Amino acid sequence: MRIFAAIALAFVVSPALSGDLPSFTPQSLVLKNIPAATGPAVALFNGKNLDQWDAWLGYADPGQTYLAKHDAPLGVGGKGTIFTVVSEDGEPAIRVNGPTWGSPVHRGDYANYHLRLEYKWGKARYAPRQAMLPNNGLLYHTHGKPGAVWGTWARSVEFEIMSGSVGMVVPVGDKLSVTTTAAHDASIIDPKLRYMVGGVDAKAIGNTATWNVENSHNADAPDGEWNVLDLYVVGNHAIHVVNGVPVMEVRNICEPDTKGVCQPLTHGHIQLQSEGAETFFRHITVEPIKQLPVIEVVK
Repeated sequence: MRIFAAIALAFVVSPALSGDLPSFTPQSLVLKNIPAATGPAVALFNGKNLDQWDAWLGYADPGQTYLAKHDAPLGVGGKGTIFTVVSEDGEPAIRVNGPTWGSPVHRGDYANYHLRLEYKWGKARYAPRQAMLPNNGLLYHTHGKPGAVWGTWARSVEFEIMSGSVGMVVPVGDKLSVTTTAAHDASIIDPKLRYMVGGVDAKAIGNTATWNVENSHNADAPDGEWNVLDLYVVGNHAIHVVNGVPVMEVRNICEPDTKGVCQPLTHGHIQLQSEGAETFFRHITVEPIKQLPVIEVVK
């Protein structure tokens, strides 16, 4: 999910960003102390059908997604049309064809896990993103009503899947927030925050000026090749890994209650996206863990 700069948002700048940020310095990162599974792995995709998934579609015209005035979303639907099971490279895969935006959401509710999946881009691109970088997402801690966010997605935290930005963190939902360590990178879009080990604590808050923190660096494969994503989650703390390379660590995932107190988000469903680019997913598994791995900087 990429929020367009032209959207009229209720801008909120985190207090953590009010002071000076260090300039981003590239780092070589490795993952250490990878936890062993504490139980058997569960396949979220059975290779045959989408019976374990529910699907929701946003607007018939995706160009309305971020507009104040729009038609009603299409709602429940998309299995067998937007989301299908196909054979790709000789193996079963979930194909997201892309022209209508929306999401398949797995029915399982998970906490304290290591999720692994493989994805690759297809060739098709659709308006309003046909000339933009291909975009999708792995959304975790999904909860609440389908279509609650922009009429298209459920509230969640996004492990961004977009060429050049895979592993970026995006809180999906008004006032939902995450904290990480970041530095200022003038080469990227606002808020110009990039994950850096040893950086300053920075908070990303859904639907605000500080809506994301970019990955530490690009580790995705060229278009048309399969990528492996690993997501490690314990409580409200997560690590994003792309093709074996850690690119993001987030903590304090939370959303405010009715009194404005930010309550930890520690579990939820797994949600994928359709956002204008043909995408294939396969080998989606979840296994239980009790602790997170550690990200280290190679000196």
